[in-house]
Amino acid sequence: MNMAELLRRSVGAGAKRPAVAYGNQVLQDYQSLAARASALAAGLRQRFALEPGDRVALAMKNCPEYLEVLYGLWWGGFAAVPMNAKLHPREFAYMLEHCGARLCFTTSDLSAAVGGVTAGLPEMLEVIEAGSSDYEALFSTGETTQPHPSGRDDLAWLFYTSGTTGRPKGAMLSHGNLLAMTACYLADVDAIAPQDTILHAAPMSHGSGLYLVPHVAAGACNLVPESGGFDAEEVLDLLQHHHGVTAFFAPTMIRRLVEHPATAAADLSNLKTIVYGGAPMYVADVERALGVLGNRLAQIYGQGESPMCITALPKHLYADRTHPRWRERIASAGQAQLLMEVAVVGEGDRPLPPGESGEVIVRGPAVMQGYWADAEATAATLAGGWLHTGDLGALDEDGFLTLMDRSKDVIISGGSNIYPREVEEVLLRHPGVAECSVIGAPDADWGEITVAFVVMRGGAEPDPQALDRLCLEEIARFKRPKHYRFIDALPKSNYGKILKTELRKLMESQTAS
Repeated sequence: MNMAELLRRSVGAGAKRPAVAYGNQVLQDYQSLAARASALAAGLRQRFALEPGDRVALAMKNCPEYLEVLYGLWWGGFAAVPMNAKLHPREFAYMLEHCGARLCFTTSDLSAAVGGVTAGLPEMLEVIEAGSSDYEALFSTGETTQPHPSGRDDLAWLFYTSGTTGRPKGAMLSHGNLLAMTACYLADVDAIAPQDTILHAAPMSHGSGLYLVPHVAAGACNLVPESGGFDAEEVLDLLQHHHGVTAFFAPTMIRRLVEHPATAAADLSNLKTIVYGGAPMYVADVERALGVLGNRLAQIYGQGESPMCITALPKHLYADRTHPRWRERIASAGQAQLLMEVAVVGEGDRPLPPGESGEVIVRGPAVMQGYWADAEATAATLAGGWLHTGDLGALDEDGFLTLMDRSKDVIISGGSNIYPREVEEVLLRHPGVAECSVIGAPDADWGEITVAFVVMRGGAEPDPQALDRLCLEEIARFKRPKHYRFIDALPKSNYGKILKTELRKLMESQTAS
C-alpha cells in the first residue's frame, strides 16, 4: 500500500480539514495538500522522466513544503531520502552519491551548499529550491489522479544512520514498514483525532517527519513553527493557538521546556502529548517533567532500522503511580509495540531470562528491508531474521525493557561490567547536577576506569566529594567514577543525543596536555 493512499483517504474523510499550518496560519487543507502532491508527481515524471523507485533527496530544514514534497514523491512511486539539514556538504555528497539520487530538494539556506557538491555526481539531474520559480513550475503540468500502486516491500524512505561506527548506512524502509509503524503508533503510543495537531519542532528528516504519517492518516494538522526548530517560548505561544497538540521531542528538548521560566505558569490545556525518544530519559528528569507538564509524556524506543517502533511506554502507565514498580517502569522503555517481538539475548543469540542483561533484538513488519547496497552489513544486522540493535538491556517478568547502554559504551573494569546509565542515574539525584555523561578511560591496572563529565546547575559549585559520597550510598564501590570532569555543556548531536565519542576525544586531549 502506497503511503500516499493514506493522504487520499483523509481527503475523502474531510477534504477541508487543516492539513498544514505555519506558525498561527493554516496554509493547506487536505484537498489542497493532495492536489499539490499529485501535481508534483506528474511534474517530476514529465520534466525529469523519473521512474518508480528512483531516489529523490530532501536537504530541507523544517518547512511547510516538506509535506507536499514527501507525499508528492510517494504519490509518484519515488523513494524519499530525507537528510539532516545540519550535515556538512561532504556528508550530503556521500549520501547523494551512495544512493544514486536523481534530484535533491532544498530549502534556501542549503541550496548553495548542496549545489556545490552535486556537479560531479553521475546520477544527479538537478537541485531544486523549495518555493523557487523552478519549484512552482513543477506543479503546472497537471495532476496524476491515482498514486502509483507501490507494494508493501517497495522503498519509501531511505534513512541514513548517524555513522558513529564508520560511514552512514542507508536503512531501507518500505511502504509496509511505515504502515506498520503507523499502526503501532495508533495502538501503543497515542490516539489521534482529526482535530488534533502535531508540532514539528524536531527535525522532519527524522522522528518528527516519520510521525507526520500517522497524523496524516488520521486527518490531523501538521504544524511547522516559523523558527523551523525548537524554541521553548515559541512552543508555549503556539499552544495558545492550536488544539490537541502532540510533539516528538528529544529528552534535551523536554528539559529545556521544563526549565523555561514561563512554562510553570503557562496554559498547557492544548498540549496533549509529548512523545520522546532518541535517547533514554533519566528518572529524575521524568519526574520533574511530570511535575511541570502533567501526565503528558509517552516514550518510544526505536532505531532508523525499525522506525520509532520497538517498544513504547504510553501515558496511562506514567499516570499509574500506585503500581508498586512505578519508578522501575518509568525508567524503562516500555513494552514491545503491538506488531513487534522483542528479546534479550546472550552469546549465539541465546534467549536470556528476565532481569539478565544482553543485546536487544527485534523482529516484525516495521523492521527495515536491509541496508542500501550493503549486503554484508544487512546479513550481519538481520542475522536469524532478527534486527540486532547493538543496544544492551533487560526484560522484566512483565515484558518491560530497561535499556542499559550501547554495547560499545559498556565499561569493563577489573572484569566487571559497568553500565554508564546506572551511574548517571545516581549522579542526577544530586540537586546541583544538571546533566552528566559517564564514559570509560583506559587504565593499566583495571583495564578501564569510570570517568564522569558533569554539568552543574547555575550557581552550584562543583563538589566531587559530595558526588562520590552519593555514589557510594547507591551503587557498588567499583562502579563509582574515579574522576569527575566539570564542563559547561555536553556535546550533542542535532537530535539531542550526547556524543560520547566527543567526550572521549576531550578526555584524550586533556590527558595529553
